[in-house]
Amino acid sequence: MNATSGDGGVTVGRALVPITSGRPPHGVKAAVLVLHGGRADAPEPPPRLNLPGLRMRPFAAHIARATEAEGVLVAHVRYRHRGWNGHHAHPVADAHRALDELRALTGPVPVVLVGHSLGGRAALRAAADPQVTGVVALAPWCPPDEPTTHLLGRTVVALHDEADRVTRAADTWAFLTRAQHAGALVSGVAMPRGGHSMIPDALRWHRFTTDAATALLGLPPGLPAPAQGLPWEGRPACPR
Repeated sequence: MNATSGDGGVTVGRALVPITSGRPPHGVKAAVLVLHGGRADAPEPPPRLNLPGLRMRPFAAHIARATEAEGVLVAHVRYRHRGWNGHHAHPVADAHRALDELRALTGPVPVVLVGHSLGGRAALRAAADPQVTGVVALAPWCPPDEPTTHLLGRTVVALHDEADRVTRAADTWAFLTRAQHAGALVSGVAMPRGGHSMIPDALRWHRFTTDAATALLGLPPGLPAPAQGLPWEGRPACPR
């Protein structure tokens, strides 16, 4: 079942791509699945040189380094299609397939989903899975009609640069308000730089994402300091 993937990792199944094969399945106590961005409409498979996927590699590596002694499996979700593609919501199906493959590999373990842009939207949708304890959404694509009722009991942390010209931070903050009304515990951080690519000030993005993901798994060091002011009151915290 295991095979070398084009992403430079080891493929377990078809949708779940761990960044390392060094930890045996019986040693996994929790998992973080990383979902990259894409396009609104693109039925073709992602290209071999998949820049949105490459953008998320440092995030996954940073989380893996922070959790290497905690029995946390960090993996990417492999997409069959490049786009969301309307009602098909293809990346959501891929996330559910990855979660099914994870269960087959490790049994039921708590999972945090980390997604950027389209991947953030997919992660928020896939949080309906009972194993998902929370989502870290990075500059997520949150249309005004995006559902939230399935987030009851989940924790959502969103990071967004309000100067982002691809996805709107205002839509993210409005989504958090709706999610809170649906029973989710939510937190938002207005990142001072990074735009949509998250390349400017990348280390801060990596650090905040890792801190949020580990906190959602109950591991130290906890949520980024600007995000500790729960409950949500409609406006994000602003880091210095």
